[in-house]
Amino acid sequence: MKTKVKIIADSTCDLTDGLLQAHDIGMIPLCIVMDDKSYFDRTEISPEEIFRWAEEHKTTPKTAAISMEMAVETVRPYVEAGQDVVFFGISEGMSTTCNVMRLAAEELGTDRVFVVDSENLSTGIGLQVLRAAEMAEAGASAEEIVERIERDRCKVRASFVVDTLTYLARGGRCSSVTALLANTLKLKPRIEVKDGRMQVDKKYRGTLDRVLVKYTKDMKEELLMADEKRVFITHSGCDRQVVEEVHSYLAGLGRFDEIIETRAGGVISSHCGPGTLGVLFYLK
Repeated sequence: MKTKVKIIADSTCDLTDGLLQAHDIGMIPLCIVMDDKSYFDRTEISPEEIFRWAEEHKTTPKTAAISMEMAVETVRPYVEAGQDVVFFGISEGMSTTCNVMRLAAEELGTDRVFVVDSENLSTGIGLQVLRAAEMAEAGASAEEIVERIERDRCKVRASFVVDTLTYLARGGRCSSVTALLANTLKLKPRIEVKDGRMQVDKKYRGTLDRVLVKYTKDMKEELLMADEKRVFITHSGCDRQVVEEVHSYLAGLGRFDEIIETRAGGVISSHCGPGTLGVLFYLK
């Protein structure tokens, strides 16, 4: 169904192709640079290929914002058709993607492209994008969508546990000393997104499977105060049994209408590495 507002997100929203299609959400890929060659996230390279390359070269790929050319060409048809666009980008504290889209709107000579800094990443963005798409389907204006999303942005709870800090250290997201200490002590840090930036919160010790279940259970109080609409389990390739344990715990709370599992795309996987899992939701 064509709405009067087109919702577009960058690839770091980590929504599945099925969700994008079901809600007619456009997607613009960020870029991943390996061996001086640039690949579009999700369409030209997979997380598994990234992990293999990273282990072989003992470094992580560089990531780059959406390209100006693709931003212009993606938005142009909607602008020319007189349709408003609301674009969601990864936190401006982590990428220049939002600014690229603002420049694209300037090039097209329109003030009807609304750029929302998600102040988040992965399905912390995806939650906002889906809410915006549902508002668009219900007939809300671009201004109403932006006002609601920005008002409730502080209610998004986005956190995840990483198996190792090696990838974050290689990408400059934490110090090599911190990573070495955590890995030596076999710590599994919980990373929380706050005010648009990642920060280390709690540190767990133990095997990854037990840590991920413990991490989820530790959020019980907030989960019981969450918006009932949906909760995400987003991971970069975890053991199937662990993912199902997390899913079973969330289902047992009897709180959520939808429990959606998604795989992290190339950009998020590049920074966090394999064995990362997060539970992401809106507070009510």
